[in-house]
Amino acid sequence: MERVNPPELGKPSGYSHAVAVDPARTGRIVFLAGQTALNQQNKIVGDGVVEQFENALSNLLAALRAAGGEPEDLVSVTIYIVDMDDYKAHAREIGAVWRKLVGTEYPAMAGIGVSRLWDVEALVEVQGFAAVPIERG
Repeated sequence: MERVNPPELGKPSGYSHAVAVDPARTGRIVFLAGQTALNQQNKIVGDGVVEQFENALSNLLAALRAAGGEPEDLVSVTIYIVDMDDYKAHAREIGAVWRKLVGTEYPAMAGIGVSRLWDVEALVEVQGFAAVPIERG
């Protein structure tokens, strides 16, 4: 996997402009459904955007691991955000959550503002896909 950040684009912070995957080394592409801060009882947990982001990202990573992947295999992540101003106000804390759970390498990412998510209590939803190397796939 190669993270591509061309010099003619602004320096990315918290994402990569592009991620290239070598099909000869990719054994499995895993498409990950959008995850919110649902617990095992299908209840949204977490009072604020940071806690909900951590729970949603943890759920996404649990699905990825169940499919044989690891956080570093993430190629693309989309974050759906109900309150963009609140999300941006907590960007440092959210970044710390990302580094704690995934590390310092970033996939191609997008943050999209939405009016609401499936569960009205949900503040964020995280969706993505990963390329799991042949040796682990």
